[in-house]
Amino acid sequence: MKISYLINPNLKPKEVVTLFVDSGIKRPVNNIGRIKRMIENANLIICARDDKKLVGILRAVTDYSYCCYVSDLAVDKKYQRLGIGKKLLKLARKTLGNQVMILLLSAPEADAFYSHIGMENIQNAWKIARKK
Repeated sequence: MKISYLINPNLKPKEVVTLFVDSGIKRPVNNIGRIKRMIENANLIICARDDKKLVGILRAVTDYSYCCYVSDLAVDKKYQRLGIGKKLLKLARKTLGNQVMILLLSAPEADAFYSHIGMENIQNAWKIARKK
């Protein structure tokens, strides 16, 4: 298996839906139009492919200067524990540079992963929840 990584690739919404389902991440996979908008409006996407199959994605919004919010970090369950998620974050850091803070919200079941790769847990985040 040779995993290739691409920055800001051309992604099809259906392949992203398949990855989200196969990764277990909770996203609006029954709304292809919304997934399409999620892809189109992110300004940093890094993906991992095994041949042509999408097996990992990092989707983010950033100003490339001060901060970056990672909206999605998902890896197909069959490809987890191979370093793909960690590599996606390393490529984001390399692309953004050291002056940009990378921030993400974690699902509780993923907390151990982020701690394991050396991310700092913070307690000062606030949100207004989405309605749908």
